[in-house]
Amino acid sequence: MVFRKLPGVSASGMGLRLSQKFVFLLFLSGLVTLCFGALFFLPDSVRLKRIFLSKTETQPVTVGSGSENDAREHLKRPKEQEHPRGMTSAKGETSTKLKSLSRKPSVPHEATEARLAGSRAQEDLTLPRSKAESASEKATASDHGATSDTFSYTKFKRCLLKPPLGRDYGKPSDPKTNERREKVKEMMKFAWDNYKRYAWGKNELRPLTRNGHIGNMFGGLRGASIIDSLDTLYIMGLMEEYNDAKEWVQTSLDLNSNGEASLFEVNIRYVGGLLSAYYLTGEEVFKNKVMELGEKLLPAFNTPTGIPRGVINLGSSGTSWSWGWASAGSSILAEFGTLHLEFVHLTELSRNPIYTEKVMNIRKLLNKIEKPHGLYPNFLSPVSGNWVQHHVSIGGLGDSFYEYLIKSFLMSDKTDDDAKKMYYSALEAIEANLVQKSAGGLTYMAEWRGGILDHKMGHLACFSGGMIGIGADDGAPEKRQHYLDLAAEITHTCHESYSRSATKLGPEAFRFDGGGEATATRLSDRYYILRPEVIESYMYMWRLTHDPKYREWGWEAVEALEQHCRVESGFSGIRDVYTMTVSHDNMQQSFFLSETLKYLYLLFSDDDLLPLEDWVFNTEAHPLPIIRKSCLQDEATQDKTVSE
Repeated sequence: MVFRKLPGVSASGMGLRLSQKFVFLLFLSGLVTLCFGALFFLPDSVRLKRIFLSKTETQPVTVGSGSENDAREHLKRPKEQEHPRGMTSAKGETSTKLKSLSRKPSVPHEATEARLAGSRAQEDLTLPRSKAESASEKATASDHGATSDTFSYTKFKRCLLKPPLGRDYGKPSDPKTNERREKVKEMMKFAWDNYKRYAWGKNELRPLTRNGHIGNMFGGLRGASIIDSLDTLYIMGLMEEYNDAKEWVQTSLDLNSNGEASLFEVNIRYVGGLLSAYYLTGEEVFKNKVMELGEKLLPAFNTPTGIPRGVINLGSSGTSWSWGWASAGSSILAEFGTLHLEFVHLTELSRNPIYTEKVMNIRKLLNKIEKPHGLYPNFLSPVSGNWVQHHVSIGGLGDSFYEYLIKSFLMSDKTDDDAKKMYYSALEAIEANLVQKSAGGLTYMAEWRGGILDHKMGHLACFSGGMIGIGADDGAPEKRQHYLDLAAEITHTCHESYSRSATKLGPEAFRFDGGGEATATRLSDRYYILRPEVIESYMYMWRLTHDPKYREWGWEAVEALEQHCRVESGFSGIRDVYTMTVSHDNMQQSFFLSETLKYLYLLFSDDDLLPLEDWVFNTEAHPLPIIRKSCLQDEATQDKTVSE
């Protein structure tokens, strides 16, 4: 309002007094302030607020933006807040993959190279990138990672060179071979059905007494035969049995135990079995369980040297100690040296470097200390980091340490040069000091005790034929054929230990002195507990050479197992391989399901079932994929480019 001053008229008569003007202006300014301030309390969608405040308010970060902070928060999220298992991924990728892998064997496998390439293209076209990102809250945990900070199951599958189950589940074209393969499958179903009937949830089956065995190796963990069988059931197409096993893992596998567990056995059976089941199927339950279990093993490394002790309490205390029988409280080479494959994959899935750091620290210490004649003794102090005894064996106490050197190199897509150097240096020392030739022309691995040879070879050492075979191609060019020949000679010797027994099954250990060759001379060495090592070497040598004798030798083992180890309610080891009147030990070992029957099945399958170009087997025969870092990085780069 404007007040004009008129001539001849006083201000007091026509207008407001000065005090009234002041009160009015004070009221007006208060009203304006109140109205403008109210804008801050309006909803975000009100148009007036967007007009007045658009330049000063910080915009919220949208889901799927791919920021580093988002990735960190996802990694920190408690398990109960993770995405529900089994939901469709942002691009429809997980559901497509799982359907193709879980199809029953009666339906032909459709994952040929052409179809696989087509399915990849189809996956990329399923949703526009922006929609995929907006739907990421509904993705499974394995496919959540639009960033390189989380593991993507889909990207992993794309980096495989071949379908894991082959073009037709590895079915051989030769009818006779296929008939033998089906027999092995029947043996697996028979062993599994009896375990389920009489020992479900226990660690192993006692087939004679028809009850379960728990034992004290697993620290209160249960279901060792279930975990060990997951991948075997899956690759054999026994899907009903596999689904029963998966359901048990979901509902009954309790990792909260307070018992004394073997770090080695829990790692190779439980960690290896769960990792392999996850990589083959993409089922999140396996990944979640193995991540939980992996954390429980870490306290075993809390020693002055970082060399883990052999026994650990899986409960909250996490205390660890050495085996009572181990010399001077030492750790065992084959135990602390058989963690690398599984722990690298724990880092791969969790993106937590601590697992790889733990096993690499073991490597560093072993490279630093002096090795007698280039050999690795079996006992090492976790306190001082020094060797305790100079006993060297490629069999028990030492065996899988060497196996994991060459397999670490192969699993790294042949980039782990340190593992390669350690393996071939060790193999050179083994050839110079342990490899012997008997009077009858048999090549064998003796044991070394402070410079004195013990001319004994254990059944456990018979894995070395396959080990040397798979490493032959990456040795020095002038030695490649030599290594393959050495692998064949050792495998032949181990076959002789079978063929020279009455049952055609091999003893626990055999000697090359006292006039005998490849036979057990002590009563305590005559037993056979369903071990896989000889058959393991048959499988590798078949894949490498396609010499039909390896399949024939494998079939001889099948017939012997059927005749002497099969009982009414499962399979059992025997106490003396040199007598036809067998005495059974009443134990169906879990490794019989995981290793012996799996290797036999692969022996009679085509090479594209779990092809060696994509997979390495841990020492419990659980297949773990080769990690192709360059491929995974390329996939991540492509995804980033598309998103931009």
